[in-house]
Amino acid sequence: MLDNQIDKVNARLKAARLGLIVEQRGNRLNLRGTLPPRPESSRLRPYQQRIPLGIPATKAGLKQIEQQAKVIAAELIQQTFDWRNYLLYTGGKPLMQQELSAKVEAFYQQFLVDKADITRPDAARTTWDKAYAPYLRKLSAIAADYPKQSLPELIYATVKSTRANSRSRQICCTALNSFANFLNLELPTDLKTFWGTYGTHKTQQRQLPTDEQILAGYRQIPNPAWRFVYGVMATYGLRNHEVFFCDYGALVGGEKSGAIAVQETTKTGFHEVWPFYPEWVDQFNLRNITLPPVNIDLSQTTLQRVGQQVSTQFRRYQLPFSPYDLRHAWAVRTIHMGLPDTVSARMMGHSVAVHNRTYHRWITRRDQQKAVDAALRTQS
Repeated sequence: MLDNQIDKVNARLKAARLGLIVEQRGNRLNLRGTLPPRPESSRLRPYQQRIPLGIPATKAGLKQIEQQAKVIAAELIQQTFDWRNYLLYTGGKPLMQQELSAKVEAFYQQFLVDKADITRPDAARTTWDKAYAPYLRKLSAIAADYPKQSLPELIYATVKSTRANSRSRQICCTALNSFANFLNLELPTDLKTFWGTYGTHKTQQRQLPTDEQILAGYRQIPNPAWRFVYGVMATYGLRNHEVFFCDYGALVGGEKSGAIAVQETTKTGFHEVWPFYPEWVDQFNLRNITLPPVNIDLSQTTLQRVGQQVSTQFRRYQLPFSPYDLRHAWAVRTIHMGLPDTVSARMMGHSVAVHNRTYHRWITRRDQQKAVDAALRTQS
């Protein structure tokens, strides 16, 4: 039994005023003390907790945990203590001593916790599956091929494996930067330096459909339910999946404004949208809600899969543009009509910064035209 030895260690820890004691639980040794809240905790102030270090209850383990107590006490004093360095996920090892697969799993679990207060679980999983998982799988594959490389080296190799100046390169940088931050892993070179030039020019190069082409596309769809989906996206600038998660009550009730409300269940949460053009509400018969039979039970599907069905139908009807072209066309339409950028951004469910960056070309043109008009008026 180690009881006497544990008592002696605790006496030394107390004399040094380290604020931690050693406990034996089964065949493992733990530390207990007043510690900051864990990442998933709703508490705001430090309280009594155990650190399950997984150290074996042996004489050698007792020496190890006494040294670990000194390290943790120093971190608490310096306010550098981080639970992620000590939480156990598998194999009885602290996170940083575990295999890459365990680190990724821990990151995934924390990602869901972090997103819990701002989005639905299904939306968080969609974001993970689309924007994080592919690049972490790529990282794991490269790690398997080059087992002697350090994690920072593997992260850089993963980023460089994506096409330069592409959206995938930017998403990869974002995902792996978040992963490094989660691990408290300091990268010598900021991943933003690898982003490249992908950005607004992609949207600017997009050949957006004209109003006449949008009207022609509507007439090209034989199915009334999919015509409704198309008409709503064109009139309100919705994302593919948002059509199926809207409150159309005011529209059905004949409210003159024709506004609809995108529900909280969507990617960016609740926001209201007004029609541009208002006359399209009647032209597309949007007060008669006719949605196709798409499964929107998010316990069985995801927002991404719902949206993919819209893209599939666009291809099926051989429309000459994508669903997102309708959304971009709506945004540019509001710019030309003089809607304030802050209002337009709010209706689209993204930030003003994203709005200005994405539609910089058209916003700049509008503002320049306003300045020219104002200058000409002063001369008349």
